Amino acid sequence: MRYLITVVAAASLLLPVAGCKKAAPSGASESAGQYTQIDWNTAGTISGTIHFSGKMPAPVLIDMAQDPACSLGPANYSEQYVGKNGLQNVFVSIKDGLGNKLYPAPSTPVVIDQKGCRYAPHVVGAMVGQQIRFTNSDPTMHNIHMIPTVGGNHEADISQGPNGQPESRVFSQPELMIPVRCNNHPWMQAFINVSANPFFAVSDADGHFVIKGLPPGTYTVIADHEVLGQQTATVTVSAKQTAAQDFTFAAK
Repeated sequence: MRYLITVVAAASLLLPVAGCKKAAPSGASESAGQYTQIDWNTAGTISGTIHFSGKMPAPVLIDMAQDPACSLGPANYSEQYVGKNGLQNVFVSIKDGLGNKLYPAPSTPVVIDQKGCRYAPHVVGAMVGQQIRFTNSDPTMHNIHMIPTVGGNHEADISQGPNGQPESRVFSQPELMIPVRCNNHPWMQAFINVSANPFFAVSDADGHFVIKGLPPGTYTVIADHEVLGQQTATVTVSAKQTAAQDFTFAAK
């Protein structure tokens, strides 16, 4: 697997959000006047579908017998290959083309819940400086072990009690597919994608994605899957128009 890791015990190095000043995107002034505002009168859209070539591998049933609390909910299946009419959980984002435009991080957090002994959602996107909030809806202890590799994004290893208080963290640098694991339940996994801009999406159960609000221009678009890797495409977006861009992945 592309993101195969060795889980090690580590102290939390990511600073909690509470009581801390929200990080500005790298190189950005904290003055709101330095940020670009989306012009919805001229903004364009990129829309497409993530296709899967060949037969989609069947999800694998996960044995959760090691923790009786995990068996209280529905059956749990692997999430590497998921989708009905396309490939789900592909992170699609703008890599290049925005020049020196800077955008403010949303004030609302991205929430990842631990429910049924799985992370939900499995793949999320957030902006640099945006809170990522973990909740625990399960009657068992969970662990949130985030393992980034880009300098400035610090590893975190957080224990969270049954139905415990939310835990929030932020990342200071863009990075794709940051793995999240639970040391207590090794089958649990999620991926956090941190973007320098707000133009990203995660493909749905039909493989469909939409990125709205783009200023007219030509962009490098990247599609990233946890196992199948990355693909890129060059897409030109016109004012108030929707540009179509599909991607096709094949099993390795």
